[in-house]
Amino acid sequence: MSLPASVRIVEMGPRDGLQNEKRLVPTDTKVELVRRLEGAGLKAIETTSFVSPKWVPQMGDNSEVLSRVLAQAAAGVAYPVLTPNLKGFEAALAAGATEVAVFGAASESFSQKNINCSIAESLERFRPLTEAAQAAGVKVRGYVSCVVGCPYEGAVAPQKVAEVAATLLEMGCYEVSLGDTIGVGNPASISRMLEAVMKRVPVARVAGHYHDTYGMAVANVFASLQMGVAVFDAAVGGLGGCPYAAGASGNLATEDLVWMLDGLGMATGVELDALVDVAAWISAELGRDPASRVARAVLAKRAQRATTPAQQ
Repeated sequence: MSLPASVRIVEMGPRDGLQNEKRLVPTDTKVELVRRLEGAGLKAIETTSFVSPKWVPQMGDNSEVLSRVLAQAAAGVAYPVLTPNLKGFEAALAAGATEVAVFGAASESFSQKNINCSIAESLERFRPLTEAAQAAGVKVRGYVSCVVGCPYEGAVAPQKVAEVAATLLEMGCYEVSLGDTIGVGNPASISRMLEAVMKRVPVARVAGHYHDTYGMAVANVFASLQMGVAVFDAAVGGLGGCPYAAGASGNLATEDLVWMLDGLGMATGVELDALVDVAAWISAELGRDPASRVARAVLAKRAQRATTPAQQ
């Protein structure tokens, strides 16, 4: 199969990237992050999560963040938000959401640890939500966690992933994002998983969400591209991680993804230098350097140029 001519990137930094930060990030910073990501050319930016602040204090300002973002929404940009249940959906709708996301898992143990119910129970919780979304004209995206491995169960059967993904599609999700939550996937295991999923879900409705724990995220994207997948989640600066997966590092850095796609000649609409600026800014706001290899390389090259005397 030939590689896709273009790729849609779903930016996860403001939600998945920030949700597990121990220090509360100011609301102004979250809104500014979205604004800067827009400026770099991102057209889908997951903005916040409508979960209980008891469980995720970082997202306690969800309504204010979304309302402020939507008050100055950029043309052609989508601002999806995570909604784990009907109560979360209703709060998101009241704040102006036009796209939401639900999340299940392909591992029973992970489902219990993450959302305190079985896979079957989690999917049934989504039915009233997807029905309410359909009635309100709100798009729903689905996530499946632990599509390759689980921190509690080990390897996850590709057929189980396919079953959960197909159920989300049947419920009305327009797209299903397949998450290698603990980053143990490699091109072979990702390809086996996708092969099983694509027997039940059209490739045009599949997205990849790969963590970089073992440095395989970009390789896994390339394997997915070869199978026709053309939508990928990523987080600026490599922000994020999974609190239920010991040792799991952040999401695939958006800069690393764009660097590879640019090299392959694939259109993304994202301007790499501007994206690196965003990574440097938000990382500084959080008190650390970007986790992205590409951001570090670009910033180092800039610094070298700034200190190298001009040739006469």
